[in-house]
Amino acid sequence: MLLATGMMLVAELFNSAIEILCDFVEEREDIRIGMIKDIAAAAAGISIFVWAVTLILEASHLWQLLKI
Repeated sequence: MLLATGMMLVAELFNSAIEILCDFVEEREDIRIGMIKDIAAAAAGISIFVWAVTLILEASHLWQLLKI
């Protein structure tokens, strides 16, 4: 659980860093910069999905242990 949370936070930080760097490099609107930001956001979104699935699975396992 700790590893999944850490990886999700790292992905979010990388997403933020990429967006800030893109804005610094190119202030005008550019379709390529938009695509880069979309890909970074998708990676962060996937990490959140994996984190949520991990959380649900671990909660399920804990529930089964406490149910006995």
